[in-house]
Amino acid sequence: MTLALGAWLPLLNARFGAGSQDGAILYGANSVGAALGALIAGFVLIPAVGSTMTVVIAGILLFVFGMTWSTHRLAWLALIPLLGFAVPLGKFPLLQRMLPDGYAGSEDIYRYEDAVTITHVVAQADGQRVLLTDLQRMDASTEPAAVELQKNQARLPLLLHPAPQSVLFLGLGTGISAAGSLPYPALQRTAVELSRGAITAARDWFAPVNGGIVERMTVVRDDVRRFLRVSAQGYDVVIGDVFHPDLAGRRALLSVQQFELARARLNPGGVFVQWLALNQFDLESLRIVLRTFRHVFPEGVLFMDGFRLALVGFEQNAAFAIPSTKPDDSLAYADDPSGGEGGWTWLGRYWGKIPASEGPLQDEWRPVIEYRLPHERYRSEPALAAVLAWLLDQRPAVEQAAVEMGVATGDFSALESPFIAADLGLRSWLAALRGRDAESIRLIRYAYEANPRDRWISYSLADEMYAALSRSSASVEDRRRALQAILGVSPDHAEALRALWRLEQRAGDKALAEAYLGRLRAVSPFDHDVVAEAAEQEISGLPPGARE
Repeated sequence: MTLALGAWLPLLNARFGAGSQDGAILYGANSVGAALGALIAGFVLIPAVGSTMTVVIAGILLFVFGMTWSTHRLAWLALIPLLGFAVPLGKFPLLQRMLPDGYAGSEDIYRYEDAVTITHVVAQADGQRVLLTDLQRMDASTEPAAVELQKNQARLPLLLHPAPQSVLFLGLGTGISAAGSLPYPALQRTAVELSRGAITAARDWFAPVNGGIVERMTVVRDDVRRFLRVSAQGYDVVIGDVFHPDLAGRRALLSVQQFELARARLNPGGVFVQWLALNQFDLESLRIVLRTFRHVFPEGVLFMDGFRLALVGFEQNAAFAIPSTKPDDSLAYADDPSGGEGGWTWLGRYWGKIPASEGPLQDEWRPVIEYRLPHERYRSEPALAAVLAWLLDQRPAVEQAAVEMGVATGDFSALESPFIAADLGLRSWLAALRGRDAESIRLIRYAYEANPRDRWISYSLADEMYAALSRSSASVEDRRRALQAILGVSPDHAEALRALWRLEQRAGDKALAEAYLGRLRAVSPFDHDVVAEAAEQEISGLPPGARE
């Protein structure tokens, strides 16, 4: 193919070109056509009709232009079957056919293509929606635990600032992360997002789980690096969203230059947080990123939230102010900046100062992790266990952490239990990764005793309790009590809520069944059973003649 594409212009010149000027015209026309074709295909045809139909149109145009030199007019009849094939071949294949292992039984509900990316919103078999980029990576999910994890990406940075008035989100995605800022009604929110498809998806397809956040913020469609470079506006908090650093063009978001641009946009006393998904890194690549961040923010610190790591930097190299840490149980969940966990739980996730180390930095002009991370996709043994073990070794003792955060002596006991619980929780997950299930269960129970407010610990314990119940042959009454005990540990455990709803339905207690269904609907509005029940209730409310 390369040989043919390289040879066709010289061959045309030899066949039709009488002189050197004709050859220059051919080459010039080819160059202009290539530039116009790229612009028209990338910015007109692909957004309008999709990439597959664009290829079909290009094929038809090549046939038409090629036939202008043919002396056999009947050959033009071949255009008829070509046009007939255009419609079926121009349809974008269903995701469940292209990726059957991960998306069998799914439904494509939205797709947008342009020169930047292909954005899919997919309804999985269980009803949960997924934002998918370039048929390669799941950016976000509406699964209840994933929703809370995404909201936490805004909660921690805003809690670390004593009085945030403005926030900049570097990436919008589904908008669920930004929804963690909703407890701050006067907050000025700005998000920068390059993908038009992601902006539309956040507004139209994820609003039930992001609180309609797109209507409460300024969304700028731009490249994050360009925006930070040309903008002069400052922000109290800047949040770097989780992204897939092994995809081409995205590693620069973890470079020295990117972190310097983010720091330049901070107001006095401002906070910058860059989130990393630990399962996307091997240990050496993670250390390169940490070293790079510390180069720009010498006093930077770390926080852990599940399997995500927060790199926290401050506009001034000074200890951060302790946020309001006393839990207020009178607050409704939607109004609680901590997400119902309390400030001490968040301080308990402190992981110490970024350790100093020697080695290369991630630089836009001298990149390093570009050549490492793609290999992680094909490792026979994921590197997550090694990464978690290293992070455990780096964590300071609780006494040292209290000093580093400036916790008063009288408040030490309030920090100690959440701090130990976070440590036990991570050790439990590490034991599970290494196949030591009994140790993992024991550690997560100890962690829950230390801090029952920690959502990830309560989720893990509730999951284990539900799995044990599923393996048992308990009576109906024992099953009811066990499910209620699970909700006592994790009140928004979707599987337990669904099981109790069905159980009370079968028992004939309509009021209690409806109460559990309402709680499940609030936690998981896209759940297949919830949607099906709503449709059934809507149909049953119609006149008999209209039900059909």
